[in-house]
Amino acid sequence: MEVSPVPADPSTDAFNNDCPGRQVFDHVTSRWGILVLAALREGPLRFYQLRDRIGGISEKMLSQNLRVLARDGLIERMVEPDIPPKVSYRLTPLGQEGSAPLRALLDWIALRAPDILDAQSRHDANLSPLS
Repeated sequence: MEVSPVPADPSTDAFNNDCPGRQVFDHVTSRWGILVLAALREGPLRFYQLRDRIGGISEKMLSQNLRVLARDGLIERMVEPDIPPKVSYRLTPLGQEGSAPLRALLDWIALRAPDILDAQSRHDANLSPLS
């Protein structure tokens, strides 16, 4: 007798389109989200330092990602009462926990990039042109 699997709870199953965690997954693993979180693992950074650390990100995209990640509780915006105010960003404990596997993924990509590039070259060389 075959046992049917227990239906997954849509509120905790990231494969389910209705899972609220899917939105957070999208924020964390977006092109810029993963880089913001990984950059902040090194410690708090001011806006311009973060922008300069993440090559290619516009100020608009950085601002949007910082807002989203702060709303998700992964980063914290700190304002020092100077004139003008000094604003910096840091990971919350939740952000620290979540950024660890992202940093590991980035480290793995850096380590394996030559192998991946070789695989891409081999793949591309074996493609035959469409007739």
